[in-house]
Amino acid sequence: MTVPIAIIGTGIAGLSAAQALHAAGHHVHLFDKSRGSGGRMASKRSDVGSLDLGAQYFTARDRRFVAAVNQWQAQGCVAEWKPLLYNFHGGRLSPSPDEQSRWVGRPGMSAITRAMLGQLPASFACRITEVFRGERHWSLLDADGETHGPFSHVVIATPAPQATPLLAATPKLASVAAGVKMDPTWAVALAFDTPLQTPMQGCFVQDSPLDWLARNPSKPGRDDTPDSWILHATSTWSKQHLDLSKEQVIDHLHGAFAELIDCAMPAPSFTLAHRWLYARPAAAHEWGALSDPDLGIYACGDWCLSGRVEGAWLSGQEAARRLIEHLQ
Repeated sequence: MTVPIAIIGTGIAGLSAAQALHAAGHHVHLFDKSRGSGGRMASKRSDVGSLDLGAQYFTARDRRFVAAVNQWQAQGCVAEWKPLLYNFHGGRLSPSPDEQSRWVGRPGMSAITRAMLGQLPASFACRITEVFRGERHWSLLDADGETHGPFSHVVIATPAPQATPLLAATPKLASVAAGVKMDPTWAVALAFDTPLQTPMQGCFVQDSPLDWLARNPSKPGRDDTPDSWILHATSTWSKQHLDLSKEQVIDHLHGAFAELIDCAMPAPSFTLAHRWLYARPAAAHEWGALSDPDLGIYACGDWCLSGRVEGAWLSGQEAARRLIEHLQ
């Protein structure tokens, strides 16, 4: 019997590792506490269509990631987004000169992770709380008290604060993960029956509770939706207002949006708030991935590198590379 490799987390890092391991001929089994794949790349279905509440877009710089993005584009699950971008600074809106290529999942960000998952075996709505090793193999314990295993190796692909307790079997790696600070972000979606009279499709915001806002229907594959907008608060504001009710968060961020927009703003017909407790690492790191090859446990995620989507993908590749190398 082939003993599979367990991968905890089906965000971009976990799926990147899973794909690389599968391509090298290894059996994998994925676990995720959510009902579907994506992590912070997930799109939320709503009454006003699919909403990207987490990652808004991504860039590709590393040639390996560029090759992956080109492949996704050929599959039809990724498209380039060319928004009319603005900056809001010192109380003024001005067009942004930024001409960087931006990519989005089509018809939602989670299209990418769904395509990556493909037919790989996965257990969803299954929160792993403990990773422990027997004489030869690993087992996982979930929040319902069920045990999963045996597994030859474990790859932990969750945000650092969630990875820390799962790395208890290797205190050295656990202490590294415990030292990573991740910042929260409040995200709000607003939809309007009558489109707002502004050409703006994305905006980098300063001097405001807001950090970023995007016009959802301006993204490829989302044009059949009402005029919906995604607002992201700054990490600082999110930290200060971590325990506000969703209604209060919507009020605050809707108000900040109304202050910066250059047109009349009617009452929204739809509102939604989501708190990302571990939205992004507070600082970049150069680890690539964490590993204890002798024990057979690995950790990856955007927090091991740049904090970007590309960093998460590269970290998953690095964890898989180290694991495969150790098996040779």
